[in-house]
Parts: sequence; structure tokens; C-alpha cells
Amino acid sequence: MLKLGLLGVGHLGKIHLKCIRMIDKYDFIGFYDPDEATQKIADELGLKRWTDMDALMDAVDVIDIVTPTITHYELALKAIRKGKHLFIEKPLTHTIEEAADLLEYSRKYGVKVQVGHVERFNPALLALGNMNLQPMFIEAHRLAMFNPRGTDVSVILDLMIHDLDLVLNLVQSPVKFISASGVAVVSKTPDISNARLEFENGCVANLTASRISMKQMRKLRLFQQDAYISLDFLDKNAQIIRLFDKHDPNLPEDGNQLELHTEEGVKLVHLEMLETEAVNAIKMELESFADCIQQDIRPIVSIEDGYKALKVAHQIIEQIEERLGTIR
Repeated sequence: MLKLGLLGVGHLGKIHLKCIRMIDKYDFIGFYDPDEATQKIADELGLKRWTDMDALMDAVDVIDIVTPTITHYELALKAIRKGKHLFIEKPLTHTIEEAADLLEYSRKYGVKVQVGHVERFNPALLALGNMNLQPMFIEAHRLAMFNPRGTDVSVILDLMIHDLDLVLNLVQSPVKFISASGVAVVSKTPDISNARLEFENGCVANLTASRISMKQMRKLRLFQQDAYISLDFLDKNAQIIRLFDKHDPNLPEDGNQLELHTEEGVKLVHLEMLETEAVNAIKMELESFADCIQQDIRPIVSIEDGYKALKVAHQIIEQIEERLGTIR
């Protein structure tokens, strides 16, 4: 079993705490949180709250960082220098320079680092399995109702970064061009933003993120030559729409078909609702990290992935700031 220590038991930290205790691959040693009020959590659950963070790090194999983003770099660097494997919540760090530094140090010290882009473990995405994905247009909408708890960072780092990670992982091509705009409505950083990414392979992605919406939405739509794929991360479902020739031997026989008259003759539009399995995504990502350490394989969401998503996020933020500066 891997000995694990948790840093931070705020809202998300408590969820991590619950999930970690459900995973038999970890031996939970305790948590560190400078807020003395968190002693109550330790007392209620019969856990150890460490008051010396260095001592906790020295006592474990794995550190799980679930603290405010601005603290990530300092805590992660300390853990890496101690040779500890590291799970760190998204975004990886506050600045891209900090992320680059952690990337270099993780390689130097030979530790595994996984970033908490939890949507990679959403049932909607998992339902695609090994499907051949070659999207040429992607549309993402991530809308949330206002919550003051997340306004310490812009909506790009708070919400859009989830879709940036997904899109970069799906497209697997360098970003060639970025166009972005955003508005700070109720906080000091953008609350709503749109970004258009153009990739070297010709794919285009249009992403919208808002934390001042009247309803929740977390959808990703992929368009490629042979299919339209719709993923709903909120309702955790996935569907694929394909176009078949009328006598195509690969045409499914489930009857979910609609005739479409085209210049090339009658085609059949087939709708497939993929089966999804109910999973605890946070538990699953933490469990997968234990597997990658024990099997010495690459984390599903590596520090390189976290760095790439953060780099594009900051390019979007810079472009929005330049645009707003011109308007002022």
C-alpha cells in the first residue's frame, strides 16, 4: 500500500478525503491544514491532523494537494524535492513559469505527478472507449451559476481549463492560433469568456465558459468526417450520430435510423446512445494514480498535460487582457 498524506481539507479536500479512504491501495496517514478549525474533522473521523507539514511529507509516499491554486507551486516543489509522488488539483499552478519549473523538477527527481482534470474520468467520455476520434470541429459549453467561492481566479482557470485539457487531449495537434474575448461582470476577473483555437491539423475548437449563467451546462460536441459526437458531462451521457449508405453492411440493426435524401441517393442517419457506467470520477482518478505509481506507467493526466492546458489558458487570458486594455 502507498502511504498518502493530504494537504488541504476545504470543500474539495473533504471530497478527496472521503474518496481516499475508500481506496484500498492507499494507507491514509493524515492531513495537514493550517486552519485549526479542521481539527474537528480529524476528531470526528478518527484521523490525524498533522501540524508539521514537513513531517507529514517525510512520513508518506504520495502527497495529494487540494489547496488554493496560489499555494500549489510552493507545496508541490517541496514534495517533489523530497522525492514524493504528487497528485495536484487543477490548475497545476498559478503561473506558467511555476508550472514549467515543476515539470523540470519532476523529471529531475523522477516522481510521478498527476493533475486533477477530473473530466477525463467522466462516464460520458469513458463511454467512447477506443473509438477512433479525429475531430475537425469542437464546440464546448461550460456554464455555471454564480458562486463567490471560485472568484479568486478567472473563469478560464476556474472552468474553461477543464475543456482545454479535454480538447488538447482529443486533438493531439499543436495550437496554431488563438482568438479570445471575455468580460468581468461581477468580479475583478473575467466571468464569461469565449475562445477559438485553431490547430495545425486543421481542427477548430470553440469554447465558451461562464460562471454567471441562469442554468448549468457542461457539453462537448465533436464533429468529424464520419460522425457527430455529443457528450454531456453534467448528465453523464454520450451519443453518436453517423451517416450510412442504405446497404452498408456496418449499419447497426437497432432501428434508430432516419432516411435522408441526398444528391448521392438515400442515406440513413443512425443515432446511438452509448452505455455509460456510473463511477465516482474523483475516486477513479486517485485510484488510477496509485496504479500508475505501482506499475511505473504514465499518469492518465500527466504534469505535461497540466502544463499544456495551463499554457493555453494563460494565452487566452493575455489576449483578453490586451483586448480589454484596447477598449479602455
